Amino acid sequence: MVEKRTGQFSFVEALAPQLSSGSGRLDRLHDLVKWYRFEKVLSSLRHGGGRPAYPAVMMFKVLLLQSLYGLSDAETEEALSDRLSFRRFVGLSLSDGVPDHSTVCRFRNLLVEQGMLEKLFAELDRQLDKAGLILRRGTMLDATVIETSAARPDGPDRPSSDPDARFTRHQGRQGSSFGYKMHVGVDQGSGLIRTAITTPANVNDTVPADDLIRGDERAVLADAAYHTHARQAALAARGIKPRLMRRPNKHHPVLPPRLKRYNRLIGYQRAAVETTFATLKRRMGQKVIRYRGLAKASAQMLLAAMAFNMRRWVALSTA
Repeated sequence: MVEKRTGQFSFVEALAPQLSSGSGRLDRLHDLVKWYRFEKVLSSLRHGGGRPAYPAVMMFKVLLLQSLYGLSDAETEEALSDRLSFRRFVGLSLSDGVPDHSTVCRFRNLLVEQGMLEKLFAELDRQLDKAGLILRRGTMLDATVIETSAARPDGPDRPSSDPDARFTRHQGRQGSSFGYKMHVGVDQGSGLIRTAITTPANVNDTVPADDLIRGDERAVLADAAYHTHARQAALAARGIKPRLMRRPNKHHPVLPPRLKRYNRLIGYQRAAVETTFATLKRRMGQKVIRYRGLAKASAQMLLAAMAFNMRRWVALSTA
């Protein structure tokens, strides 16, 4: 498929080279990442017929920007038109036209349909590992609920426009959420997301837990919701230390002092995972699922995880 040529310097940029270079966070990120590796992954992307497309790696960068700043498709189009740093990052000159919101949407859907996001996430993980950033001291497991932007169902005759979103009750307080749950495995020490799984919000945290464990970490740290005797034994059998908090049960309604101290120690160590969700929601604007259905919700969260890791890469490289 013929692609539009982008990134050619205009007369204005030739006279003012500072417009086409910078030293901000996006410029540092652009220099850290080996984009040609993503271009190789995207080379297998199958396009349909139609008018010439923007380069796939450029569109991937557009989706990363969208995730970094919590933008809608329309807001992404507007930001690409207005912000020089965005243009530099994706490789657009001042004279280039920008992808419109429908082009952004179609490209994201194309990645979803062809299972490309998982391959892109794996490539980023390889680059982070090669850079020496993944420590493997431990994997911290946790989950957070993210509500859908779709209206809640109002009785059996008025279902929600999001068929896969589900209700979940808030623990310890009144009310409920309607949407999805993002489950993550975070590398202890670096804070990088190594695994991310999205489910409807009513799925218990422990259900996808085993799929969040990579197998190369020295320990797994998680709160009491993840503890089962079977999981503890399975981790130990693989040579992974099971650092799973304990909870009372009908046989032991009160934890002994030893287990209370054990829980406090694990809680202190895994507290850093809360920073992951705070960054995703407060700083990156991932407070709602913008798209309908589990497949598209999963795509939004996987792109957010990649954008988060790139953000962390910049922070770790300048620390």
